[in-house]
Amino acid sequence: MDAILVVNAGSSSLKLQMFEAGRAGTPRRLLEGRIEGVGTAPRLHAVGADGAILVDRTLSPETVPDLPAALHVAETFLRGLSGVTLAAVGHRVVHGGPAYDRPLVVTPAVLADLERLVPLAPLHQPHNLAPIRTLLQRRPDLSQVACFDTAFHRGRDPLADRFAIPQTLHDEGVRRYGFHGLSYEYIAGRLPEVAPDVARGRVIVAHLGSGASLCALSAGRSVETTMGFTGLDGLPMGTRPGRLDPGVLLHLMTAKGMDAVAIEHFLYRECGLKGLSGIGNDMRDLEASDDPRAAFAIAFFVYRIGLEAGMLAAALRGLDAVVFTAGIGENSARLRAAVAERLAWLGAVLDPVANAQGHSRISAPDSRVALLVVPTNEELMIARHTAGLVFGSSSISRGTA
Repeated sequence: MDAILVVNAGSSSLKLQMFEAGRAGTPRRLLEGRIEGVGTAPRLHAVGADGAILVDRTLSPETVPDLPAALHVAETFLRGLSGVTLAAVGHRVVHGGPAYDRPLVVTPAVLADLERLVPLAPLHQPHNLAPIRTLLQRRPDLSQVACFDTAFHRGRDPLADRFAIPQTLHDEGVRRYGFHGLSYEYIAGRLPEVAPDVARGRVIVAHLGSGASLCALSAGRSVETTMGFTGLDGLPMGTRPGRLDPGVLLHLMTAKGMDAVAIEHFLYRECGLKGLSGIGNDMRDLEASDDPRAAFAIAFFVYRIGLEAGMLAAALRGLDAVVFTAGIGENSARLRAAVAERLAWLGAVLDPVANAQGHSRISAPDSRVALLVVPTNEELMIARHTAGLVFGSSSISRGTA
């Protein structure tokens, strides 16, 4: 059986899903796994489509010191699966820059081009690209598809893409890209199935996790989003501040003597819920804490979601539905209730029982705005794109830099 491997690489983890590489229909998931604690306390864990544990093994830090080593461990494990042949690999790549507006098969020239975008997504891009680089060296014959979080937002009105800066900088790529596109693309595709009454309408999708953003959909297409040039913009996140007056950066430089490296570390790792609470960036820990700083961090997060949702409702010129997704959006009934209260002025009325029980529709019958919880599946979206590119025709689409 030919299979597609989907890879989502982070700084200390390698998430994996394997799908049957069917030439028609939705790819069928065969297994899901991850290697966590890369370089510190590595652990390989994988389950089959039926939930049965396939492997759960602790590894030594010397065996898995980095992502290339983790990929090698994963390859070894996958080769041991009976009757499965790896036919292609799909990767999540956070930033596609101005050149890449759709998934494509990676060549060495494309990889070099994507590496130039690392400063725009330093938390993600280097780790996204590491497995691609390793596989290009080890298995240059294997088709690898890069799927970009920025691609879904391309094609918007130019008003949504621009900063109020000179045209020359825009032409060089300084523009509002938007992120979490693979998640939003999946949700846009699911809405006709789970909520056909609003799927073609005006919808705000709230992707709320350690990274968080909102996206305004009109008839399933992105028209505006809270993130811009980098993943720092918009909502406060686990460790990132969200929308910030650029004058704060000037202050850090002139009054605090911080250079670009120090500011980058500060903005990506010391702010957001972690900076506000002084406790940490995990919403579960904050909700469980009785520290008033934790309560304030949550309240600030909800407040900013309400403000940004108002902006997106203005971009849509009305609102028919709000969709909660990703780790916090799918699992925190408390946060969903607080956000719904902030959106009451738009006509949102929560059904507290449906919300507490985790129903897919959590709005009250008299709510003018539908409130929905729709689990996202970025990995399936990547598998679909990979299958389409590699198996969708007799010729493979290959990118050029």
